[in-house]
Amino acid sequence: MELTIINEQEVLGKHFTVYGTADEPLFVAKDVAEWIEYDVSSVNKMLDKIDEDEKLVGTLFRSGQNREVWFLTENGLYEVLMQSRKPLAKEFKKKVKEILKSIRKHGLYAIDDLLENPDMAIAALQKLKEERQLRLQAQEEVAQKNQIIQELQPKATYYDLVLQNKSLVPISVIAKDYGMSATKLNKILHELKVQYKQGSTWLLYQKYAGKGYTQSKTHTIDADYSKMHTYWTQKGRLFLYDLLKNKKGILPLIEQQDVA
Repeated sequence: MELTIINEQEVLGKHFTVYGTADEPLFVAKDVAEWIEYDVSSVNKMLDKIDEDEKLVGTLFRSGQNREVWFLTENGLYEVLMQSRKPLAKEFKKKVKEILKSIRKHGLYAIDDLLENPDMAIAALQKLKEERQLRLQAQEEVAQKNQIIQELQPKATYYDLVLQNKSLVPISVIAKDYGMSATKLNKILHELKVQYKQGSTWLLYQKYAGKGYTQSKTHTIDADYSKMHTYWTQKGRLFLYDLLKNKKGILPLIEQQDVA
């Protein structure tokens, strides 16, 4: 999923960018860490404390190429800000709510300087237009190069891609393979009697629990609170592939393209 910028400005001395849409804004996890002066090298630790449906992997054009990065949803952002004990996080939360409210009402967030100076507003919009044109041009060039590379390479199957990756993955990563959200995939797996929800955690039914499809990890948030997350093994990932294909006729995006 490739995301576009809907707002870009300076907030509390930090470069603040909002992606996605006004109704479903997204924020780069690494950017969020920088905003609240969190250790950027520990972003994965920050993400571990967030529910699966509050984060996702998206495609972002940076440094001349498309990159896959972690994003936080609006709720995910508020969760990170709430967990932070820094006063800066509280200030950011207040400012973010103000900006999103303005975007949803007016389609943009206008600071006082722009409202009082039409020439400055025109210049700012012109600069934004030029930056977007350059970004779109660069994205098009990269897309063309990628297409040529893909045409010259043999098609990889979903099985090939999964077997190349030996690590544990959250449900959000698997959901992305199918072009859906973690929430939707969790719902489908519940309908297929694969898993059930206990509290805020999805657990496998006994029929599948001992087959090595998942591993659970408990992440300590503070002295009084911890949260358990379920991760899928590559064996489990292939199980889901066969299950979704045979029971629901659902194929991963890479194979949907082949069928089309």
